[in-house]
Amino acid sequence: MRRVVITGAGTINALGSDVPKTLEAMREGRCGIGPLEFRDVERLSISIGGQVKDFDPVTAFNRQQLSLYDRFTQFTLIAAKEAIGQSGLSFSGELAARAGVVLGTAGGGVSTWDDNYRAVYEEGKNRVHPFVVPKLMNNAATSHVSMEYNLKGPSFTVSTACASSNHAMAQAFQMVRSGMSDVMIGGGSESMLCFGGVKAWEGLRVMSRDACRPFSANRNGMVQGEGAAVFVFEEYEHARERGAEILAELIGFAMSSDASDIVMPSKQGAGRAIAGALRDAKLNPEDVGYINAHGTGTAANDKTECAAVADVFGPHADKLMMSSTKSMHGHLIGGTGAVELLACIMALRDGVIAPTIGYEELDPECALDVVPNEARDAKVDVALSNAFAFGGLNAVLALRKV
Repeated sequence: MRRVVITGAGTINALGSDVPKTLEAMREGRCGIGPLEFRDVERLSISIGGQVKDFDPVTAFNRQQLSLYDRFTQFTLIAAKEAIGQSGLSFSGELAARAGVVLGTAGGGVSTWDDNYRAVYEEGKNRVHPFVVPKLMNNAATSHVSMEYNLKGPSFTVSTACASSNHAMAQAFQMVRSGMSDVMIGGGSESMLCFGGVKAWEGLRVMSRDACRPFSANRNGMVQGEGAAVFVFEEYEHARERGAEILAELIGFAMSSDASDIVMPSKQGAGRAIAGALRDAKLNPEDVGYINAHGTGTAANDKTECAAVADVFGPHADKLMMSSTKSMHGHLIGGTGAVELLACIMALRDGVIAPTIGYEELDPECALDVVPNEARDAKVDVALSNAFAFGGLNAVLALRKV
């Protein structure tokens, strides 16, 4: 099987409008969660989130484009531009035919749904814009990236709730590793921070009203975020021959299904995904130095994840560093794993472990090294990225320093 490396990264999220700003915020332990700003927010009981502020789409896209681009697609295209620009690739001829896009999203064009339901049901309008369907469909971002960059190979969207990005990036990785493609664009995006999007999540009663505090005994729920992150996955020899900068190597992945409950996570299901990623990457437990945790800040998720890590890693679990960057940028649902992969790359390349901020009180059931409140300098050769979704769908990626 062929080696797969990452040669480009791009993002926009509550911590920053690009990768350098995002990594700086992670190093500083800066919180991007704050008061939500959108129509009818005063009707919500949840009024905080990791919202992308100071973003004016008119400065990035023309009027015709905006008629086709939901906010989640806008975020994706901004992140893709940064990632592909960093890679130095352009796609034509045979390379275009052997390059594609796999992206993850849970909600797709939620803002478009929200705007048009409001127009029809609240304002009494009898017509909607003719581009509503192509604007809101989950594959819209994938299609627009493929068209923008002439990517003619395998392209599709994955929707597996909170594991969407990890599942998508795993598929991109597998296509390059198997020889189906030479380059794949992978990642994810989400923009559920509108009235209807947040109101739906309120019904689950898993949302915090004040802060995201993963693994802390006084945590009281998750906080939503929005944004996108996109990566260029490239066959190693192809990248080396053209002198590309390599950010990290993706060396393994695994996926599992709990097959037990639609919302309650399973220690066994999560453990199978973690152990499977180690097997696929041919790693021993002691090879891993850092785990970017799913770490949502809900009691069920945090305790289950810590128990799964303890089971898989045994005595080495106490030597691992494991942090949740959701404490800073919020939970991007389908886009979250992509933004979190940036923390893994920072750990491998820069030797900086992003912290779990908001940590205040030890939970005996989460008694691992969660890198509380301050970033840490540490040499890391291998990192894992966990994603465990509603529906019991799990995806874990393994990366190595190059």
